[in-house]
Amino acid sequence: MKTILSSQTMDIPEGVKVKVHAKKVEVEGPRGKLTRNFKHLNLDFELVEGGRKLKVDAWFGSRKTMAAIRTALSHVQNLITGVTKGYRYKMRFVYAHFPINASISNSNSSIEIRNFLGEKKVRKVDMLQGVTITRSEKVKDELVLDGNDVELVSRSAALINQKCHVKNKDIRKFLDGIYVSEKGTMAEE
Repeated sequence: MKTILSSQTMDIPEGVKVKVHAKKVEVEGPRGKLTRNFKHLNLDFELVEGGRKLKVDAWFGSRKTMAAIRTALSHVQNLITGVTKGYRYKMRFVYAHFPINASISNSNSSIEIRNFLGEKKVRKVDMLQGVTITRSEKVKDELVLDGNDVELVSRSAALINQKCHVKNKDIRKFLDGIYVSEKGTMAEE
């Protein structure tokens, strides 16, 4: 059964500007500007109360369309968190015998992984746009990925994780690799 009108609103915090133009949401804050396109969703985006609230409407929507309203608002909330606090993912090296060596190059935008399981192959991973990678000063064998867009930061972490995937071995026994150990915002530090 279709619901005639379903809508939800979210507050926009101080210091953040949100622009909506043809289902394209642009969020600007102290850390920069992020945009997201919602053209694939059958929703109406509207700024109300002088631009302090974002309202999302679904007309004659099915159950999936109703679920998409909350999803769209969550995506916009992630954009707001990105331009105010930023995102930080921490990754740890895990090895039993051969220590993993990693060198960061291209002004903190790519990483080269050496000596994984004693292999001579050099694995190179380029970070996605806007993501920087550094070694942690306090903790041994830890990488820190920073960026504004949560999707790009998490995808960069996934690319590093996938490069160090153990093949042709029992993965219950060979736990070597680089894994995400902590997710959060940069403002918490």
